[in-house]
Amino acid sequence: MDNHPYLSARPFGFLPGGEAVEAWTLTSAGGLVVEALTYGGIVTRILAPDRDGHLADVVLGFNDLASYGANSPYFGAITGRVAGRISAAKFELEGKTYKLAANNPPNHLHGGVRGFDKKIWAATRADNSDGAASLRLTYRSGDGEEGYPGTVDVTVTYTVTQDNQFLIETAAVTDRPTPFSLTNHSYFNLAGEASGTIDDHELQIHADQSVAVDEHMTLLGRLEPVTAGANDFRQSRRLGEATPSLYQNHGDVYRLRKNAAAVENSELTPAARLFHPRSGRLIEVSTTESYLQFYTGSGLDGTLTGKSGVPYVRHAGVCLECEGYADGANAPELGDIILRPGCPQQQATAYAFSAVALEAQ
Repeated sequence: MDNHPYLSARPFGFLPGGEAVEAWTLTSAGGLVVEALTYGGIVTRILAPDRDGHLADVVLGFNDLASYGANSPYFGAITGRVAGRISAAKFELEGKTYKLAANNPPNHLHGGVRGFDKKIWAATRADNSDGAASLRLTYRSGDGEEGYPGTVDVTVTYTVTQDNQFLIETAAVTDRPTPFSLTNHSYFNLAGEASGTIDDHELQIHADQSVAVDEHMTLLGRLEPVTAGANDFRQSRRLGEATPSLYQNHGDVYRLRKNAAAVENSELTPAARLFHPRSGRLIEVSTTESYLQFYTGSGLDGTLTGKSGVPYVRHAGVCLECEGYADGANAPELGDIILRPGCPQQQATAYAFSAVALEAQ
């Protein structure tokens, strides 16, 4: 194996319209491997070492482009213009009401029918002074795309650092005010993507509040304390014990603990910690974003077959999506996600992979 960070590309297939899609592979000196597509910025593979140095693919996904185009529940994708649900599929901005596709009735979800997860992104190499491998993806979202106002130029940069950190940096500019908030929608299973459920994983979320929702998972515009609640992950909990008591077994949107200095200086601050005791694999998530969507993979039902030929059953993967407040256009007091001309938006989220020795558990 090459002992130095590198970046390579290969053909991955063609869309029905004939557009070519590439798969780019980023490798670190520490052994972490990340593969991403130019279609949707989809992270198709993350190979992470366990405590004995053995690699396993720890994200759910497919081997072929057709499955991503037809069947994927956002596996590994960039979701936007707005990640999450916009209530009643509409918002008001500068005195005008914008109606969006209610693709998750009655709400608008993850940017609409053909959001960023279904677009072709232009890929280029990005240089780093420390030699880390970086892939820069760019996309221009035209005025009126999926009902959103303004033309937005978006850049997403994937970097794999030499200490096995997967860093996702986003930047965007616009010519008109528009809601904007991205996330990466990877489903993690630290035992390996074909290993069944994430019941034996342990999760901690650095948050004291979550967002109230209704039966449609509509954000209700108010925060509730997690104190002594079923969704309290301030201390690490085994998911197999916690998930059955969660509302709809789904997982909530959490408002992360942020001090004023971290917000003002756009600093990465801790968001979550996911641990798999048997393999020792650990992900520590940090972000400049203010919210985390924890999702248990409750919508998986065994009908999708993954990369290893194994069906993805309910709770086969867990999502830890760092993002802005999705319904911020309707409830700006909970988070301003309006991108404005002359005010570029920049955010970053880091997934730091490591392995815990047996004696350290």
